[in-house]
Amino acid sequence: MVVNVIAKNIVDKATGTPLEKNPAAVALGRSGGLKGGKARAEKLTAKKRKEIAKKLLKLDGRKSLKKLFDVNMF
Repeated sequence: MVVNVIAKNIVDKATGTPLEKNPAAVALGRSGGLKGGKARAEKLTAKKRKEIAKKLLKLDGRKSLKKLFDVNMF
């Protein structure tokens, strides 16, 4: 995600036209995001929560984060 922000800043500076965010859309996205984590947690089974917790315990720095999220973000 950090790479996306950096890329956006570069494009904005190069073109001289930063995009304006719609405040209503930002508020709607935030309200959905705030509800999403709680709703997901309520739906998880005890077994799945335990699997997630075990994965997090095994994390060892950035290498493990790459493996967990399968994303080359570092």
